[in-house]
Amino acid sequence: MKKNRHHECDSDWTLVSDPPKRKLKRSFEAKGKNQTDYVLSIIKNDITFCSGPSGTGKSFISAGIAAQHLLKGKTEQLIVTRPLVTAGSSLGAVPGDIQDKVRPYLKPMEENLKYFLGEEIFDELLAEDIIRFEPLELMRGASYHNSYMVLDEAQNCTLQQIKMFITRIGENSKVIINGDTDQTDLKRDSGLHICVKKLYDLKGVGVCELTDDDIQRHPIIKSVLMRLKDENLYD
Repeated sequence: MKKNRHHECDSDWTLVSDPPKRKLKRSFEAKGKNQTDYVLSIIKNDITFCSGPSGTGKSFISAGIAAQHLLKGKTEQLIVTRPLVTAGSSLGAVPGDIQDKVRPYLKPMEENLKYFLGEEIFDELLAEDIIRFEPLELMRGASYHNSYMVLDEAQNCTLQQIKMFITRIGENSKVIINGDTDQTDLKRDSGLHICVKKLYDLKGVGVCELTDDDIQRHPIIKSVLMRLKDENLYD
């Protein structure tokens, strides 16, 4: 797989509305070449795929740049989703209404957004429907304009699910799809695995890869992952 390939789009990514009078609680800064390439790909492309191991900043970066562009008025809405059907269970098997079903799955992304926005601004944007957590399984038929669309933990999406998500993109919107292709129940049938292999040289699409060297959490993570790299936990 060719790493971190991105292309410039034909049109500039310009303001879609007057910037809101809100400020980030914490600023965002890419660390290292791979993370910088990931950020540039999001800015320059309509669709960005990013794969890499846990702790490399796939979700953190997408939340940081989305929060920054949201408050700068470069986009009007943030749509966040991930596959909810796991280990043979169905969405209906989870208790509560639709928000009760979705929130536990998307808690990591919620915490990332709160890190950059602060809890007060996050709650305001959520209440105003500017930040929306949507179940992937119920997005068919929707169109999202002037939006950042983030599909997190995409390694467990089928190709059909990713195609459905991408085709929700409306005018002046961007799609960010990330996950760890080494942590999938679908193995080579993972839609993310197929997309990063097939779409790396398509204009308007960026394909980025983060590695163990990009891990920003506790340093022990890199040591553990390197030691277990060749073990197949599904045998």
